[in-house]
Amino acid sequence: MLKPRALAPGDRLAVVSPASPFTREEFDLGLAEIRKLGFVPVYDDSVFARQGYVSGAPQIRAAAITAAWRDPSIAGLIGVRGGYGSAQVLPLLDREDARRARKPFIGYSDLTAMLTFLTQACRVVAFHGPMLAGRLSLGAGGYDADSFSKALCRREPMGELAPAGLESLRPGEGAGLLLGGTLTQLLASLGTPFAFDPPSGYVLFLDEVGERPYRLDRMVTQLKQTGLFARASAVVIGELPKCDEPGGQPAARSVMADLFAEFRGPVLIGFPSGHTNGAAMTLPFGVAARVIGGPAPRLVIEESATE
Repeated sequence: MLKPRALAPGDRLAVVSPASPFTREEFDLGLAEIRKLGFVPVYDDSVFARQGYVSGAPQIRAAAITAAWRDPSIAGLIGVRGGYGSAQVLPLLDREDARRARKPFIGYSDLTAMLTFLTQACRVVAFHGPMLAGRLSLGAGGYDADSFSKALCRREPMGELAPAGLESLRPGEGAGLLLGGTLTQLLASLGTPFAFDPPSGYVLFLDEVGERPYRLDRMVTQLKQTGLFARASAVVIGELPKCDEPGGQPAARSVMADLFAEFRGPVLIGFPSGHTNGAAMTLPFGVAARVIGGPAPRLVIEESATE
């Protein structure tokens, strides 16, 4: 697994939009927050392209990513927002461009497709972290600046992560490469050349938003039936905002507890990365991690994500 170079103050970050279009207000606010972090956001006008529910034709979106990979003045790439469309650009990207560039790529939600492409097809560490719309655009309250810095700017392991609200559904300990993303996107990749296909013993991170409990049940059941579930040594689940049944019952957490009741390793729930109700933490995908379930649940990132 190739590691990106650590970001440093003054580095130029390419702002790209592989998925859906966005409002100019959120875009500008997100740019301002990138500057507050000490980086220089750069983009070209193609980022504002629109074609229905996506940010322009796939060729336009893929060209912007490729240009950022090939430009030696660009240190990393960050997505504007999720929605839909990232899978459309994957056939138009060159794996060797990504490997030669070895640049951090930051995103979540629909950009799970990009994270999976990078960590599996390209064997490059990628980052499940805040994008401009809905996160950086909210300022300090929308994302966790400390984990962002530790994941992307320091050449050392992030160590123990035990955010408030993290709960243990299953006790035990498990370790492996941390991989995953939004459950909907992981399942949508199956049967394609870009399928989620993790190694045995991996640590599975699952994020989701706005999916009612029966849909969570359907997706986790599918995951089990693919055999990918059985490969995992441990599972970490996000906060699942807006996933409770209208009226509150059944709650998403109780449904997940039932679905993972027979999992052989530790299962944690409530980790605030991706879709969260508060500040979103950044997680590196493709590095060694350990999950400890029980009275003091925690995720331990045991390997540096950058060099």
